[in-house]
Amino acid sequence: MRTPRLQNGTLVWGICAVVAVASLRADDWPQWRGPKRDGVSRETGLLKQWPKEGPKLLWQLKDIGSGYSTPSVVSQRLYLMSNEGMDNELVLALQASDGKQLWSTTVGKVGPNEGPQYPAARSTPTVEGDVLYAVGSDGDLACVTTSDGKIRWKKNLRTDFSGKPGKWAYSESPLVDGDALVCTPGGSEETIVALNKKTGDVIWKSAVPGGDPAAYSSIIVITSGGTKQYVQFLEKGLVGVEAKTGKLLWRYDKTAQGSPANIPTPVARDGYIYSATGRGGGGLVRLKAEGGKFEAEQIYFTPKLPTSIGGAVLLGDNLYGTTGQGLLCAEFTTGNVKWQERGIGAASVCAAEGLLYLHGENGEVALVEASPEAYREKGRFAPPDQPERGRSKAWTYPVVADGKLYIRDLNAIWCYDVRDGRTGR
Repeated sequence: MRTPRLQNGTLVWGICAVVAVASLRADDWPQWRGPKRDGVSRETGLLKQWPKEGPKLLWQLKDIGSGYSTPSVVSQRLYLMSNEGMDNELVLALQASDGKQLWSTTVGKVGPNEGPQYPAARSTPTVEGDVLYAVGSDGDLACVTTSDGKIRWKKNLRTDFSGKPGKWAYSESPLVDGDALVCTPGGSEETIVALNKKTGDVIWKSAVPGGDPAAYSSIIVITSGGTKQYVQFLEKGLVGVEAKTGKLLWRYDKTAQGSPANIPTPVARDGYIYSATGRGGGGLVRLKAEGGKFEAEQIYFTPKLPTSIGGAVLLGDNLYGTTGQGLLCAEFTTGNVKWQERGIGAASVCAAEGLLYLHGENGEVALVEASPEAYREKGRFAPPDQPERGRSKAWTYPVVADGKLYIRDLNAIWCYDVRDGRTGR
């Protein structure tokens, strides 16, 4: 999953993250990590402090099927992936007002895992116009109409592109960029592919040297040195490929070393790209462009920065995310930690209106002010009737859209009202 902002280094071309999503409202959340794949909502008029018991629960469902997919929210509808057993992985459409199911469409079966660990639907659908795109954990890539769930076209990343997923199957959320749908089969022949979003026909195939299997991250878009690029975190490292051709431009492997699962979406701004893994660490590179060639220069690397599965967000000059020791704030371009607090521990994160929304791996939910000065918690609660997780944890990311907070945990989903009634929304 992805993409934020900051200052230039002297010899560096600027980077800006761009994702083409047509005619969206400011309160929509149309894809993985939101409108710009950076974990930041454009919502305003939200509660700055939660009541002791948490915000008002509008509705909850306990039987949406298993999985870790976060919802995409567009025009009063939720779209997410779930699975019923191992032979039925599907896309669901729910009504945002009450959670009523509008339709469901099977895209394939649950992908094979190495061992019995966490087999389930993972990908967040990408919504554009009257269709959505979803990747099933077995590599089934489907273009589905949002009105009725009918499949317009379908491919399989393993069989159609000789794809090689990681040991825990496919987890990527596909990227729509202009006329292209970009995703990551993995493997030596077609590591990353760009397809015509209307037909599924191949635009280009990128064979990244080394034949990296796909990991569990999702692609973000940047522009650096006048060249538009797709950045992806593969099993062996972070790479940038030219958007027009798929040509490999650069790679950085440090944060992938020793890691069995490269999961968090990279965070990029103004020539800097941050990547991280739980067993590796967090590292920042700065892209340099000279003579049409690119180099990813390491600025810092340390295991003490945000490395949790739940990713990180960049607000102002500071990066916010968690480790096993809790939430921390660090200066993006230097890695200097400004504060760290246990809070609810390791968590997934999104941000809106200067606030951090955290869904802890322990199932708790917290609201924290995004301030570089100190940790300031503004509320905490535990959703009712949480599912039995077994060896799993509450890994699904929170979503803020249209004044509502959505929390998903395996077969359950909760919808909370986080609007500030005093603003007149």
